[in-house]
Amino acid sequence: MKLTLIHPSIGRRINQPYIRSWQMEPLAPAVISALTPREIPRVFYNDSLEPIPFDAPTDLVALNVEAYTAKRAYQIASEYRKRGVPVVMGGVHATLCPEDVAQYADAVVIGEADEIWQTVLADAERGALKAFYRPEGRPTRLHAHPDRSIFGGKNYLPLGLIETGRGCHFRCDFCSVQSAYRHSYACHDIDDVIAEIKQQRRTLYFFVDDNFSSDVEHAKALLKALVPLKIRWVGQCSINAAGDEEFVQLLAESGCFGILIGFESLNPDNLKKMNKGSNLMKGAYETGLANLRRHKIRIYATFIFGYDEDDETSFETTFQFALEHKFYIAAFNHLMPFPGTPLYKRLEQEDRLLYEKWWLDDTYRFNIIPFRPKNISPEQLQHGCLEARRKFYNFRNVLSRSFDAVNRSPIHLWPAFFGINSLFHKEVGQRNLYPLGDEGWKGELLKVRQNPPPGIDPI
Repeated sequence: MKLTLIHPSIGRRINQPYIRSWQMEPLAPAVISALTPREIPRVFYNDSLEPIPFDAPTDLVALNVEAYTAKRAYQIASEYRKRGVPVVMGGVHATLCPEDVAQYADAVVIGEADEIWQTVLADAERGALKAFYRPEGRPTRLHAHPDRSIFGGKNYLPLGLIETGRGCHFRCDFCSVQSAYRHSYACHDIDDVIAEIKQQRRTLYFFVDDNFSSDVEHAKALLKALVPLKIRWVGQCSINAAGDEEFVQLLAESGCFGILIGFESLNPDNLKKMNKGSNLMKGAYETGLANLRRHKIRIYATFIFGYDEDDETSFETTFQFALEHKFYIAAFNHLMPFPGTPLYKRLEQEDRLLYEKWWLDDTYRFNIIPFRPKNISPEQLQHGCLEARRKFYNFRNVLSRSFDAVNRSPIHLWPAFFGINSLFHKEVGQRNLYPLGDEGWKGELLKVRQNPPPGIDPI
């Protein structure tokens, strides 16, 4: 049996290159490759970097699907299925919306594939794929590490992506990750993580955990193990962890170059609404920011607009907060109702969704607001986010932030600040109204089944 692994893109514009910052090594197909017995030949195609040779012989196709890539994944699946090749899909979208995915895939993996992938392969080899596969529960420890040999010859960003853990213990109502993993977190063994880092030998690593500090004690132990390696890395963690003096000290000692922090909102009522009261703990914003600044940890701040307490003044207030703290980079995003999350269900119940399935709608584009906010119009929300990005990354504000003591140190890394901010400046326009799915694709989505078997609930 020959296996074809595919990473679907968000979409593509005709005769335009894919957005560069989206071109990072996709770990999901590399993990699936690692779980696949060595005797099974496999090939890997990244839809954002290369054409997919649909006519090349293969016996099974596997795709990891997110909401933003679902339409393109279904297009790819349709091409293979009309050639008689079975398709299996997994990932967060498949976990939260299994019946949606099951219309376009011969088999759907609900949850993590670590314990059941070889069963899927055995069934495929016998020609007896089941409609759904689902592990009995979450593992307490993760063991599968990516098979990076499949990345050979691809033009990825020069980052070493490392997964030290999967999931998050918080219950943010908008977050598809906590919904898919049931607000739980599982870690890789520290020795395995260290061995994986040593194998890559990169100048910069990105720990892709959605919340590196979800298990703070495990994170501290890992940070201590990183110190002798003298690497430079970036990651994502919650602001409340920045109030832990030992944790922040270890961040600095371990070579942390910067941290992405989801501030989400400056309005306490919004934070409570989204079930992110952790951002309010112990004066988390000011205390955490002061600690990170003292240890020269750069910050990638992210904000969300569109919750019920937001109005037209929210954009300027947040923009000024970002400038005042001279964040290295920042994202000003609109609230996004991902299917399967508590937020999506609430907006659906309140009849505030503007699309039946925005991820498949031919009129939907990146940055369009797919719901009705309470205190501003969808158009005002879309415009406000776009303008905040444009102002933050205009030349004057980039130059002003560049002279900040944290952003310009050490001096030999100061040019990186301008390079990264220039990339974000360029992408303000590139991302706006980006299509979901390939604009040049002329086929029709082929359904495996109109009505998936009943009783299949999201994980």
